[in-house]
Amino acid sequence: MAFWKYREELSQIDKLRRSYYEMLRDELDQILLQHALIDSYQNFRNQNIAFPFVEKRELKPRARIPAQEYDCQNTFLVLFVEETIPTEHKKYIRFFDQNKTTKTNLLQSKTFPLSDKFDRNWKYLESIYFRNFIKMLLPIDYALLIQRDPASKVRNRYGLSHFYVRIDWPITDAAEDLARSLRYISKDIFEKGDKYAEDIQKKFFEYYGQPVMSGGRRTAAIVATQYLKRVPGITTVYAGSSESRALIRISERGVSKSVLMEFTGKALEQIAESNAMSLAAFRKNYVMARNKDGGICIFQVNYLNTYHARAPEDGKLRDIKPDLNWLTVGEEHILPKPGVRKYPPLPLNVIYTETIHP
Repeated sequence: MAFWKYREELSQIDKLRRSYYEMLRDELDQILLQHALIDSYQNFRNQNIAFPFVEKRELKPRARIPAQEYDCQNTFLVLFVEETIPTEHKKYIRFFDQNKTTKTNLLQSKTFPLSDKFDRNWKYLESIYFRNFIKMLLPIDYALLIQRDPASKVRNRYGLSHFYVRIDWPITDAAEDLARSLRYISKDIFEKGDKYAEDIQKKFFEYYGQPVMSGGRRTAAIVATQYLKRVPGITTVYAGSSESRALIRISERGVSKSVLMEFTGKALEQIAESNAMSLAAFRKNYVMARNKDGGICIFQVNYLNTYHARAPEDGKLRDIKPDLNWLTVGEEHILPKPGVRKYPPLPLNVIYTETIHP
């Protein structure tokens, strides 16, 4: 059973809010793809450093990502909530008056440039200045929180309400919560012993497509995702990682990773031809940079949870079997460049195939 309501279960007013949220999320996707991938690529170019492209093996479920951080890779954590987080959740999602996006708080943080011309309307997603505003805040430690403005009773209005938001829910509690919902435990993570509790925590990371030793932002992202199931509505969590060189997106649709991938000239021709598109049109709308005889595109993979990572239909308790996969590769696409609106994502199986040679 879903922890959020499907569209068919919503009132007409809530359906309208869901539609507006999803429209704004589409725009946020574009902003963060640009910042996480294309802007990072340009950072490497500006420093005359070869870009560390993600290898196909790193995109497989349970893959080990090289434990190397890249300073040129943009990192961030963003929580985008459909509703407004009730105040009782401040114990674990740390949003207070002192980290609201007010002019006073932002000036006191001294972590980014801000002129005296600051307008509080910049923080709303509908503002033409929102893109620049969020890009100033993205490098700040911890998370940014975007949620519905509770004062907007007549219309739905979403704004970047808080910055420097810490996620303080223990990993053990998050893993326990997931295992309980999947019926691997009845109450306590240690009820079947320490080894079983350790397996649960490892599976918690696998459930969200992350290595057990993930860095701080990725760990905070999956803990926040699990915790925010307590809040009404749907939530989208974005994480930019300097190790995985990816934009990680977790929503009610599951986990996805977007990365930059190199393709040879021949591969580009094959992709364009298989989609009944001229090579010129493909290069214009999908290739974000030329590279040798080929080009660089945004590749996205969506992951699906296996039977073992879904609640059992009979509701009975079961035991974890560590060797069984909890995640599998779902859809794979090449995405159009951010800002391209006419062209759709193009399906392309890359991870487990040799037919297209990146």
